[in-house]
Amino acid sequence: MAQLRIALAQVNSTVGDLDGNADLIVEWTRRAADAGAHLVAFPEMMLTGYPVEDLALRKSFVEGSLRVLERTARRLADEGLGDVPVVTGYLDRRTVSLVRAGQPAGSPLDAAAWLHGGEVLVRSAKHHLPNYGVFDEYRIFVRGDRLPVVRLHGVDVATVVCEDLWQDGGPVSVTETANAGLLLAINASPYERDKDDVRLELCARRAREAGCALAYVNMVGGQDELVFDGDSIIVGADGTLLARAPQFTEHLLIADLALPAADPALEPGKVPVDALDGTTITIDRRVLSPTPLPAYPVEPQSVSEPLDDLGEVYAALVLGTRDYVRKNGFRSVILGLSGGIDSALVATIAADAIGPDNVHVVLLPSRYSSEGSVTDAEDLVKRQGLHSRVVPIARMVEAFEEQLDLTGLAAENLQARIRANVWMGLSNEYGHLVLTGGNKSELATGYSTLYGDSAGGFGPIKDLTKTMVWALARWRNAQAGSDLAFLHPFGEEPIPEVIIDKEPSAELRPGQKDRDSLPPYDVLDPLLVDYVERDMGRDALVAAGHDPALVERVIRLVDLAEYKRRQYPPGPKITAKNFGRDRRVPITNRWREPSAE
Repeated sequence: MAQLRIALAQVNSTVGDLDGNADLIVEWTRRAADAGAHLVAFPEMMLTGYPVEDLALRKSFVEGSLRVLERTARRLADEGLGDVPVVTGYLDRRTVSLVRAGQPAGSPLDAAAWLHGGEVLVRSAKHHLPNYGVFDEYRIFVRGDRLPVVRLHGVDVATVVCEDLWQDGGPVSVTETANAGLLLAINASPYERDKDDVRLELCARRAREAGCALAYVNMVGGQDELVFDGDSIIVGADGTLLARAPQFTEHLLIADLALPAADPALEPGKVPVDALDGTTITIDRRVLSPTPLPAYPVEPQSVSEPLDDLGEVYAALVLGTRDYVRKNGFRSVILGLSGGIDSALVATIAADAIGPDNVHVVLLPSRYSSEGSVTDAEDLVKRQGLHSRVVPIARMVEAFEEQLDLTGLAAENLQARIRANVWMGLSNEYGHLVLTGGNKSELATGYSTLYGDSAGGFGPIKDLTKTMVWALARWRNAQAGSDLAFLHPFGEEPIPEVIIDKEPSAELRPGQKDRDSLPPYDVLDPLLVDYVERDMGRDALVAAGHDPALVERVIRLVDLAEYKRRQYPPGPKITAKNFGRDRRVPITNRWREPSAE
């Protein structure tokens, strides 16, 4: 057996910041070198950030990626790091003599490179291009057809990119044929609930199929609606977990591995092999250092414990909010604080994400606001140390009513829109980002006011059902005094219990309650999950045990509200199907689920 110390650099890149991302590569390579690593790996599309979407089709952006890749290789050598092989993701292109209709402009590649000695040693690209859920990669990339195998200190290391692990066939299916001692997968795999368990099982299965250890490095950070959770892992050839990085934070995972020594009879060169998916993959062998290292003392492996389910979700919301605020150049946020559970949770997430001193809240009492709404909101402000101001809107509403004869729903919505004007005015005046407080149950059923409570720049709880909002509020209160790094150390429970316990209300008319317009949330939310996230039709919903009359009512509410959702700001994706990148339904749409005979 041969020894190899590898470093998985689980870092937070920013889309389009090529120079900043290159700085991260150099900085974390230095950390890996100081730790004695023989190989350091960075995530998929590290140099450009991920996903780049249609930037991949822009010639100047591809050329910028290629230019910075070469410059980074030289810089590593100039700064005394050229002897440490670096594997990183970047954006490349395939040179084609004939552009075909339907082929992405410029033939971009989701690529991986080995950097060493001041040069780009090896280039390859993702073979399987996902075209489901949040991914549109058939639209912007062409696929690669090589499996690079680099001999490093007597160990043959094969490299693949993200989706190549998730699909059968392709380069992973020829890894065993290539006789690799280590399969290295670089990834930008977005978070969703329970994915960590699926990911670990996948890596274990692929390791057993390839007959070698597998190292999986994943990106961490927020990019618009997507949150990347890190959770980089290393498994043995039998699928046993050897090392694991923490979730939702940058981390350098160092591991000493005992790996099979390469067969000296396998010489450098390119050999085409038939893959299981019917394609031909070329095994591209290179030799960097043929001789195994002398035996050295190994360091203990680090296996971080995953967060519990609610902890994962909350950490994703905090990270997604923090990165959206900071990567888009904002220093502070503002939101309306109503004394209800939704705005209370949003304020708490924001305080955890960017610090209470950067969170501004506005209390906007109307003629229908209860006394408790104001006092409960003031209690939350005091507990968390937020900036707050009170802007009564009753006289503003009266001024509109003097000019407009509005009744019923129109009058209710007027109040919500006046509140939004206050938020947006203060946002423009002071440069705050407006956070919205709508949850997934409200967005699904259209229980929100267009240009009212839906107005803003980012929706932290957009992908949470109402029941999950309550669950997270209780979870966050239970963590008071905990040492979780992504939580602000409030001195007491950040959300007053009375806010969690009170019956929800928009307070736009006397005695209004959510139950006047919607079914109880513990009944509504499971139905919404089945219809929205699992795409179950009417008959399937009824067969699953949902009340037939309620099914037809909720389907109608969801279908009619599509135009509102299209105008809602982005928010962190935490479910298998969110409103936004995942679920794409026509606004103009006459299809209706068949009713019972």
